[in-house]
Amino acid sequence: MKKVFLVVAIVFSATLLAQSEENSKKIVVPTDVKAAFSKEFPNNIAKWGMEDGGYEAEFKIKGSDASAVYDKKGHRKVLEIAIKTAELPVNVLEYLKKNYASNKITEAAKITDDKNTVTYEAEIGKDGKSYDVLFNFNGKFIKIVEGD
Repeated sequence: MKKVFLVVAIVFSATLLAQSEENSKKIVVPTDVKAAFSKEFPNNIAKWGMEDGGYEAEFKIKGSDASAVYDKKGHRKVLEIAIKTAELPVNVLEYLKKNYASNKITEAAKITDDKNTVTYEAEIGKDGKSYDVLFNFNGKFIKIVEGD
C-alpha cells in the first residue's frame, strides 16, 4: 500500500510540475508593459516571467544581469541590477563581516524602486539555505529574508 501511495504521489507531483512549467511559458505580457520596457531599455531583449503579481523582464545592462518588474499598466515598480560584492557600500561589507563572517556572499544587487529609493541586497548561504540581507542606501541593515 505504501508503494502504491508513493507512486501516485510521484506521478501527481510530476504532472503538477509539467503543468506549471507549461503555464510559465504562456505568459501574455500586456502591450503597455512591453512598450514601457522598450522605451526604457531600447535594444534589450527580455525574458518575461511573473513576480509578486507583476511582469518581470530579465535582461542585461552593460553585461550585468538585471530585472525590472512592471505592473499591468506598464509602470516600472522596481529595477534590480547585479553588482560585484566589492561594489556594495563599505557599511554593508562591514556589517556582513561582523554579523555573517562565516557566510559567503553569493550575489549582490542594487535595487531601485519607482520612487528612486535605492537599497542593496547581499545574498548569503546560511544553514544550507539562501538568504537576502537588505540594506538602505547608506548601508544600514534593514532585514534578512529567506531567498528564493
